Amino acid sequence: MIDKNLIPVSGLKREPFSGCHGGMRYFFCSDESKETFSVYVYPEPWSFEKTPDEEKEKASFPMNNEGMDAAVEWLFQMYESQKERWITAGKETMHIVNNSK
Repeated sequence: MIDKNLIPVSGLKREPFSGCHGGMRYFFCSDESKETFSVYVYPEPWSFEKTPDEEKEKASFPMNNEGMDAAVEWLFQMYESQKERWITAGKETMHIVNNSK
């Protein structure tokens, strides 16, 4: 899914990071204090900004390597615990996007 080495902790202090895996999108961003960061998960197909808040789940972690380890583990848990939701979202992506015209 995601390799924590792709997201250096110091990089999150400067800019957010997003990606997706199997219908589950994720968004990492630094909190205002720059001492913690938040990770959100939400279903395909929309961007973080276009996805309704009620479809997002969030967890916060300390801005250090241990926090990044915990965040990556949380992502894996979120994917596995809601796998059917993410798979369905991934399959529905083209249908939703195509019908939005």
